[in-house]
Amino acid sequence: MRLTRLFAFAAPLALMLPLSAYAAWPAGEKAQYMSDCTKAASQSVNPVEAQKHCSCGADVLEKKFTTQEIAQLMDKNNPPGPELSQRALKEIAVCRVQNKGA
Repeated sequence: MRLTRLFAFAAPLALMLPLSAYAAWPAGEKAQYMSDCTKAASQSVNPVEAQKHCSCGADVLEKKFTTQEIAQLMDKNNPPGPELSQRALKEIAVCRVQNKGA
């Protein structure tokens, strides 16, 4: 009997997990990220590759960081701490490897 109640409570929560796995970008921040990133990346690679790399980075941030962390990373007036910055760079580095293999 208890197990049935527990399952009835846990099942809806389990179904919601995939929905909460992705953070939402703060309003306008993803477009700003893409603009800043492609502008910087285009100095080293062609614009198509820059767009791919930046899109990958935006996806990584969305999957691996909370909305609050993304807002901190994007705050130009109050830069994030070194731990968050280093974590972001480490996570986004996977995009460089993926784009070289493509």
